[in-house]
Amino acid sequence: MAEGEKPFDELELIKEWQASADLKAALYSYLRKQVPQIFCHKEEPSPQQEEEHTQRLLLHPLEYFLFGEDPDEGVEKLKQGSTSSQLCGRVFKEGETVYSCRDCAIDPTCVLCMDCFQESVHKSHRYKMHASSGGGFCDCGDVEAWKIGPCCSTHDPEAAAAMVMDECTLEPELCDRVEMLFRVLLNYFTDFLDWAEDRQLSHQLQPEERDNMYFCVLYNDEHHSYDHVIYTLQRSVNCDQAEAQTHTALIDKEGRRAVKRGSLDSCQQAKDHIKYNSEHISLQPLRVEVLHSTVMAHQTFALRLGSWFQKIISYSVGFRQAFCRVALEPSKEQTSLCCISRLMLLDSKLYKGARKMTHELIFCSILMETEFKRLFAVEFTKLYKDLQNNFIDDDHDRSISITALSVQIFTVPTLARYLIEETNVITRIVNTVMALLLEHLDVNNRFFFLGYNSDKFSRIQVVFHDLRYILISKPSTWNFKLRKQFIEGFNAFLGLLKCMQGMEEVERQFGQHIAVEPEWEAGFTLQIQLRHILAMFQEWCSSDDKILLEAFRDCHKLLQQCNNQPFRREAADNYMCKQILNVRPYKVSQEPVSIHLPLSRLLAGLYVLVCKNGLYDQLWDKQECYDFVTLAEHPLRCVVLAAQVSAEMWRRNGLSLVSQVYYYQDVKCRDEMYDKDILMLQIAASRMDGNHFLMLILLRFELFNFFNGSCSSRDHNELVQWNRLTEEMLYLLIVIVGERYIPGVSNVTKEDVTMREVIHLLCIEPMAHSSLVKGLPDNESHETGLESVISKVATFKKPGVSGHGLYEVKKEHLVQFNPFFYHYSRSQHTKAEESQKKRRVQEGTDKALHPPVPPPFCPAFSSIVRLLCCDILIHVLRRVLQRAAEEKSTHWTEIMIQRALHLIGQALLEEKTQLEDSTVEEVTFDFSLKARKVGSEHGKSLFLLLSKMKSARSLEAQKDMILWLLQMFEIVKCLREKSSPTTSMSMDTSKPEESAQDKEKAERKRKAEAAKLHRQKIMAQMSAMQKNFIESNKMLYENMPESGMQGEPVASTESSMEQKEMCIAVGPQRGSTPAEKEVLTCILCQEEQEVAAQAPAMVLTACVQRSTVLTQCRGKMPTSSADATSYPSFMPPELAVGTHTGSCGHVMHATCWQKYFEAVQNTTRNRLHAELIIDLENGEYLCPLCKSLCNTVVPLIPLEPLVFNYENAEIIGHHLTLTRWVQILEARIKGLKAITQDNDFNMESANNDNSVLCGESQPDFRSILSYGVQEPRKFSDSIAEMLVVCATTVHRVGLQTVPNELCPRVPLMAWNTCAFTIQAIENILQEEDKPLFGSLQNRQLAGLKAIVQFSAAHRIKCSQAVIQRHFTDMLAVLLPVTSRKNTPSILEVDFFHLLVSLVLSIPSLYQEEAVDLQPSAVSSAYNHLYLLHLVTMAHILQVLLLTTDFPVVAGEEETEEARAAAELHNIVSQHTGRLLSDVSGASVVERVKMGIISFLRCTALFFSCFTGVRPPEELFSTSVSCQGQMEAVCSYLALPSNVFQLFQDHRDTIAPLLQRWCSSPAIIKGLKGKIQTVRYPRRRNHLIDLPEDYSALLNQASHFQCPKSADDERKHPTLCLFCGTMLCSQSSCCLSQLDGEDVGACTAHAATCGAGVGMFLRIRECEIVLMASKTRGSTYPAPYLDDYGETDPHLGRGNPLHLCPERYRKLKQMWQQHCILEEIARSLELVNVMFAFDWQML
Repeated sequence: MAEGEKPFDELELIKEWQASADLKAALYSYLRKQVPQIFCHKEEPSPQQEEEHTQRLLLHPLEYFLFGEDPDEGVEKLKQGSTSSQLCGRVFKEGETVYSCRDCAIDPTCVLCMDCFQESVHKSHRYKMHASSGGGFCDCGDVEAWKIGPCCSTHDPEAAAAMVMDECTLEPELCDRVEMLFRVLLNYFTDFLDWAEDRQLSHQLQPEERDNMYFCVLYNDEHHSYDHVIYTLQRSVNCDQAEAQTHTALIDKEGRRAVKRGSLDSCQQAKDHIKYNSEHISLQPLRVEVLHSTVMAHQTFALRLGSWFQKIISYSVGFRQAFCRVALEPSKEQTSLCCISRLMLLDSKLYKGARKMTHELIFCSILMETEFKRLFAVEFTKLYKDLQNNFIDDDHDRSISITALSVQIFTVPTLARYLIEETNVITRIVNTVMALLLEHLDVNNRFFFLGYNSDKFSRIQVVFHDLRYILISKPSTWNFKLRKQFIEGFNAFLGLLKCMQGMEEVERQFGQHIAVEPEWEAGFTLQIQLRHILAMFQEWCSSDDKILLEAFRDCHKLLQQCNNQPFRREAADNYMCKQILNVRPYKVSQEPVSIHLPLSRLLAGLYVLVCKNGLYDQLWDKQECYDFVTLAEHPLRCVVLAAQVSAEMWRRNGLSLVSQVYYYQDVKCRDEMYDKDILMLQIAASRMDGNHFLMLILLRFELFNFFNGSCSSRDHNELVQWNRLTEEMLYLLIVIVGERYIPGVSNVTKEDVTMREVIHLLCIEPMAHSSLVKGLPDNESHETGLESVISKVATFKKPGVSGHGLYEVKKEHLVQFNPFFYHYSRSQHTKAEESQKKRRVQEGTDKALHPPVPPPFCPAFSSIVRLLCCDILIHVLRRVLQRAAEEKSTHWTEIMIQRALHLIGQALLEEKTQLEDSTVEEVTFDFSLKARKVGSEHGKSLFLLLSKMKSARSLEAQKDMILWLLQMFEIVKCLREKSSPTTSMSMDTSKPEESAQDKEKAERKRKAEAAKLHRQKIMAQMSAMQKNFIESNKMLYENMPESGMQGEPVASTESSMEQKEMCIAVGPQRGSTPAEKEVLTCILCQEEQEVAAQAPAMVLTACVQRSTVLTQCRGKMPTSSADATSYPSFMPPELAVGTHTGSCGHVMHATCWQKYFEAVQNTTRNRLHAELIIDLENGEYLCPLCKSLCNTVVPLIPLEPLVFNYENAEIIGHHLTLTRWVQILEARIKGLKAITQDNDFNMESANNDNSVLCGESQPDFRSILSYGVQEPRKFSDSIAEMLVVCATTVHRVGLQTVPNELCPRVPLMAWNTCAFTIQAIENILQEEDKPLFGSLQNRQLAGLKAIVQFSAAHRIKCSQAVIQRHFTDMLAVLLPVTSRKNTPSILEVDFFHLLVSLVLSIPSLYQEEAVDLQPSAVSSAYNHLYLLHLVTMAHILQVLLLTTDFPVVAGEEETEEARAAAELHNIVSQHTGRLLSDVSGASVVERVKMGIISFLRCTALFFSCFTGVRPPEELFSTSVSCQGQMEAVCSYLALPSNVFQLFQDHRDTIAPLLQRWCSSPAIIKGLKGKIQTVRYPRRRNHLIDLPEDYSALLNQASHFQCPKSADDERKHPTLCLFCGTMLCSQSSCCLSQLDGEDVGACTAHAATCGAGVGMFLRIRECEIVLMASKTRGSTYPAPYLDDYGETDPHLGRGNPLHLCPERYRKLKQMWQQHCILEEIARSLELVNVMFAFDWQML
């Protein structure tokens, strides 16, 4: 169709469609021609061209027909007449952050998108955030989803009115046209999605000429991995790996992809090959289809129509309603299914892209309209069983299954009620589950999961989610229909529970261990899924009395029909203490038993609700018989099974049973398993005779004969078994009588229950909030109720820079502590007991852990307390205590006695409470009377046995408890006799406590005295030895000042003048270097050795790394160092990349280190994944002591002792002025060049033009030697060797080059690392506001001294000619000569690096051909002084030239300093031609001092380590003012405090230099802004500022668009903390090449931003990623904490997070101190992973 004909053609086409009687035929006729031409027609299709043609030839005409006019005008008219929707409806992508309000959401599935949350009231509430799994949509505007604040400020609540309005929003003609067009196109859309491979096109769409062009289409599945598909494609369709990878990525993303285009035969052949090759890899072949190009074209357009529908629907509510009507109207075909129903049934057959499109279409249309949502819900429920069956057979995730839409409809309260009433949805869901689990039923109609399919089973579990959704909101009012349908659904659910009752029974294994562990996980998985559903059914039942009673009776009736684990023998009589019990015998240890009893437990729960609702009496109205012995039988068996497993009687049954018992009592399952079993036993105990109940327990615990005296044994194992069972039986009695914190059992609330749980958890140890949450059972909304009680029972301790916040129980709540709390595991019980005893000892209180006073039982359960005064219990307790009193150690255990004593305590507390609340006559509870009376004739009553046990040595640990019980007996006796306790008794009971406490205090005092005496004795011995040593070495002490020790600053004999001289490190007044003897211990061989120049080398572990910590041009890495004239000869002022050398401070012998390093290399090569931690190729190893990452060693070189000759220095000073010194240097340099016949010499002839300074008498070549020379220092061979090792590593790492110890740049890199390390340390000290000296850690100070001395000494291993050449090049910056072309200007160098290099290289000028010489101390002093003066003046000029904004200084009198500064500024302005008006001298002084202070501080650090002269005291303190510190630094460096004085003192020398410095072309460019310059003081780098609230970061991430990809697939936005760049990590779209390898965005960014080191915040995962290279990294906790002081990796808990400044500061310190590599190595060493993470793809 030609461009010129388009308007005419389109209008003609529209008229044709409008005039047509059959719109479908007219549209299909047009589509038949156009669609194949646009799609799949070309071999290499252009997506842009396809989209352009689709819009112009297909979609625009459709829109024109729809509106009846130009679409743009039609849309504009619609917008004028409509209002915005109240519902947001944003569909979530996978990984998108969503928010739920814990205060206002009806249930946890109600969520808001990021934008709505930010504009809602819920932002200030208790909210949770988590990553969406995809497929849901924003509930903003849904009034049923929120208690308050249903709408954000964007979605105006007034829009609700517009939603209620019906078709009136559209004109009738437009409405008819819309429905007609939607009907045709929606059927077209559905037909082509529902396409079978062998299906033929309808005659209306058959092309006029059918060509032989086909596509071989490969579909995505979850059985084959990426690699499998890539391999298959390479083998089957002859594509290369890159093409196969592209195909595979798109198949995974979109669900399908045409992998071959050609004839039918060639495509069929490709299909066969793909199936064959994929079947080899996996048993299941890949799904492949061969489709005709026309079919493929129509399918592509159908999918494109899906997004077009969404666009049209978004124009108007009327369009949306019209679409819903068409989508839900029944079809005229036989199936009568509407389009939406067809699409739902098709869903599992569709590929991923088509599914997503269908779901999005449903979201933006049907689910946005309340009425149509209801109709859709009915359709969904009708097809529910088929949809779930399809999902089970499907292999795609649920997030892209139509069944996931259940959460959108079942969680709406009104919709859920409607579906229960109209479609009986509960019954449908339960029947669906039953049908799916039918294959797992055994002959007894019980589930048996042996050999189940775990994948299928996990899909079946999803159906339980729907049942939970339906039951989320219980009804406030009931009607007849709702009751009827709910009871029907409840009975269906009971049928499911009946199949679980008694399933997977176990029998005790005798003889040999079980051969195969039985399957048990499936049953417990089912139980965990049902846990909340059971609780919700009970809540629904409790909300209506009729329902509750009917449910209880139905449950009881069904339970009676169960025949699990029947009795094998007839009933028999059992006798004990004149009591008879007639029950059928059963032994848990010999007969089958099951841990699964959901019906019994549900009945127990319903019984308590009946009692709680006051319907207790109505249970008996219909004369129903409840046999409580039978009801208690199975729960009791289950409890006994757990007890026997604990007693290790079932060892041979393997771990499966141990695991089952663990989960039975674990927080995940206990509330519907163990707790309900205890509850059923309490119900039985309340309804049965107490003695009979206890006899039943003894029988089932198989202890009846043991306590009846009719059985005895000498077998040790059997005795141990009986003891353990007795312990467990006593524990069960404690629980039955004492555990009353259940609403309905006693008058407690849910809050009281939670409070008690929290108290007992905190009695174990202080806990973090997350640990408490894990230890508490949650409800269906995943709430534990912790927040409402925690502040009442505990105090919160905030965390430090690591760890997490902890809660500690308040002291006043410790009275509630019960050592036999029934939710304690065995280990928790032990920990809690120890913790509380320890606390009581510290507080000096009674150590007895007596039982707490429990709340009274409700009337229905009040008879339980009668158990405590039953004859049987008295008998059992007597037998237990008798064994202990008679010292038969094999017949009792301490735990048994402890539990027996606890039971006695419970009984006495109950009796005391009853006596206090009622008169003696009314109280029938007579435990104390029986305890004193029964057995007293033989002296074996409980009371007498306790009195006897009081003095038993074997029961020392229980003594406090026994004394407390005896006291309680006395109190109860007095209450009965209405008298007060006797004084003698109270004295008697208190005496032992007091004496015990006194003994303890006396013992502690005695030990403290002994320790004190021991310390005094040792000190006296040391003092005597010291005196003896001084006596025998008198001469040494007398001669101390002469032996070079006058450097000690504390020498009292020195005058104040001398002290002042001692604090100067540079020049003729410099202090002397004291002779210090340093003896160190090797960490490997533990031998001591003195550090000496001639001794074997001792080395410090060290790590050399490239660093951008100080960079002034973040992200702009210098190019390859091919430009030899710049770095490393000159460090640019940007400090783009430096080389940092740090040390952990641990010392070894060089030989020990070499052996260790070799051993590490040998062993590490054999260790799994060791290459992840250390890079052997680059000489890495872990410090043997602290496991820090190291890659070299620095030799320890002692300072050379020096006694400075001040007289000689003064004499030389008269002759050696700066001018003379410069001339001497120039003469020496020229002479050396002449000797070496340097080529440069010819260029730089001896003309005076090239000489910086001209004088009357030019010095000769050897004049430099006349001011003092000496022999160079000698070092041992091993030190020389270590110098080379260290320098080579610095060179290799710093320049990223191959090791080459002969490279001329090796010495340069040694000097550079020295300078950069000092600058980094000064930066840290300044950041942390610490004094320049005295605040460094020992390891930092030791490392710094070692690096400075190494850099100075390394000269001896280098060619002196090379060093002379470097010196000459560097000096040319200070003394520029016109003939040198490549010398940088003073704006292009960092002067501290230059100073260090010049100071360390100037000794090379003293080298003579035949003799090794170095400058004497005096010569060096002047060299250092004049170099420092020159460099300082050049740096001052650098600061002045780069300053444009001088600070305004308050008007004061003009000082000498200000005048000198103003004069200098004027001279510089004249030289450069730059005129700055109104610049005062004071402002120049201010700016210059600010600019040079960092340089001076670094210089002071350098000379301190270099010379060993102690700095002035002012530099050891931060209390000194800035001016004071400046003066102290200047004094130490022999600089005038008025630095401008230098220009006055050296006026003659500096005047020509100033002119030459300022005339450099680079300076002219810099002043004009043509080259980038750095201003002083340099910017101090920090990590980026992070928002205080983490949701702001999430908001930032949600708007992040990948720069290289337009799709909406899940991204991992990752923030660089160095520069703030947001990156798309772990994504194929942002891969780039680095050193010829594919790397992820973070790795590539770290290479340019951090010289390979990176610190990133993965926003959606809320964790820091540290990177050190392409292959190494580790995760680190993010600096965001919730209100409970805990981090939340991956937003697992979802609590609001806030920035913790301390933790962020710690991260900054880690970066600035160059500890990132160290942290990564430590992390990898701790977490030795089996499968390494591919860090380079991050």
